[in-house]
Amino acid sequence: MESESVDKLQVGDLLKLEEYAGRRGEFRARVLRHKKNRKLHIGAHLTLLFEDRLTIQYQIQEMLRIERIFERGAIEGELAVYNPLIPDGGNWKASCLIEYPELEERQRRLAELKGIEDSIWVRIGDGEKIVAVADEDLERGNQAKTSAVHFLRFELPPPAIAALRTGATVHFGVDHPGYRHSAEAPEPVRAALLADLDG
Repeated sequence: MESESVDKLQVGDLLKLEEYAGRRGEFRARVLRHKKNRKLHIGAHLTLLFEDRLTIQYQIQEMLRIERIFERGAIEGELAVYNPLIPDGGNWKASCLIEYPELEERQRRLAELKGIEDSIWVRIGDGEKIVAVADEDLERGNQAKTSAVHFLRFELPPPAIAALRTGATVHFGVDHPGYRHSAEAPEPVRAALLADLDG
């Protein structure tokens, strides 16, 4: 459910190409520092990268730079694609990377892990597991294999958010026959995720 109060990106929030070229180094360094507390490894081969307004702005700025996009209509088109990836105040949104460095092993494992995107969950304190909604923007897997990249939304009910605000732990995990792992979010990650929620 989308919150009307969410501060989505507008054309005026983005730096023009020339200005971005001059400030890219400093902006990129800022984003990389910001991202340090927005990453969680679940086992050795799956990583969640939690998105927010700043990480998405960086992705858009880089896309505009690479594609040399400067016309307003085209920029608005990019915003329409990327704005839904910003959390809505009652959820977390994450890029999910399945990482195997060797091509042959990666292809084999992506076939074995078909459907893994539908088995990723979060649990706040002693609450129930909340399974992520995967790939609402586009279909990434096929009948033979899953994709190495997925986009996830963790929709949090009010009791879970309340528990989080009173200090409950946050665990993320995967319940797939070929990959069963879980990890507790360390305090810096937990704090960053808490900051993504309204109120």
